[in-house]
Amino acid sequence: MRIFLSNQAHLRNFSRFIKSIDFSNPDSLEVETHKKWITVHPAILAFTAALAIKTGKENSSIELPLPDNGKHLDSMGLFNFLKTESPFRYNKKESSGRYIPLQVVKTADDQSKFIAEMVPLLHLPEKESRIIKYIIGELVRNVLEHSLSDKGAVVAANYYPKKNKISIGICDTGIGIWKSMNEYWRPKDDISAIRLSLMPGITGTTHKEGGTRDNAGAGLFFTKSIARITRSYFTIFSGKAEYTLLKGDKRNNIFKLKIDPFDDPHRYTIIEGDFKGTLVAIDMSLDNTPEFQAILKLISSVYDDAIRDRKRTKYKEPKFL
Repeated sequence: MRIFLSNQAHLRNFSRFIKSIDFSNPDSLEVETHKKWITVHPAILAFTAALAIKTGKENSSIELPLPDNGKHLDSMGLFNFLKTESPFRYNKKESSGRYIPLQVVKTADDQSKFIAEMVPLLHLPEKESRIIKYIIGELVRNVLEHSLSDKGAVVAANYYPKKNKISIGICDTGIGIWKSMNEYWRPKDDISAIRLSLMPGITGTTHKEGGTRDNAGAGLFFTKSIARITRSYFTIFSGKAEYTLLKGDKRNNIFKLKIDPFDDPHRYTIIEGDFKGTLVAIDMSLDNTPEFQAILKLISSVYDDAIRDRKRTKYKEPKFL
């Protein structure tokens, strides 16, 4: 496989990125970069690291030399997944509140560690942080439950103070969304599976609309909704298909949460290659607007109900003396 990290590797250009991927020769990974400047979303780094884990560190490399700002790849920990040694020598700054380097999440403890590191990046009051933590936690939990990957998921995040924006990426090399949904929902192709996965109440663990007590199938829907309300990008890539939520027209000040993701301003891409796994990426503006507060309030009520249900279920469990 071969990946190119460009100077415009943002979510708005994600379609261009996946079209450039060479999925041939799946037993090795070669990473090439722009010669003068690299701008890369943490989700693309998570995707690269996940593929490197799958092919093996000894079979994964990056082409040298790198541009001067390529040290960001080192700061984010990409070289930990490649056989190529980092060419950069510098005094590393504290990452807390600025970024979360690439890390592998396999267990509930790994998930808790990642969520704890997320808090300083949010730069929000405790109440608002709690809701964002819940959403991201549900996304990671969803990956661990549905991907069926023994390699876990790769996560990473960046905070951009000038834009007051956080960017997050979660990637696994498991069974993919179509296979996860197929047992109960029979989607005809990858983009249909992605469309279903973004609808609240649809989950791959049951054919019942509304999901189960532990998995209501709303994690991706709420994540997309926050991106929509804050005029940010949101992307899912699995199999041959990619869906990206677009910002929409700035002149439209009326926001309505749409059940069908195809009713939102969006773009989808079908590629010739086939990504065996799932990538979820989001850009989230943290500006404290009335719309942002409204969506957080809605999610908060769902969160509180979920916690009460889980406590009630735990209380009802038989105890053996």
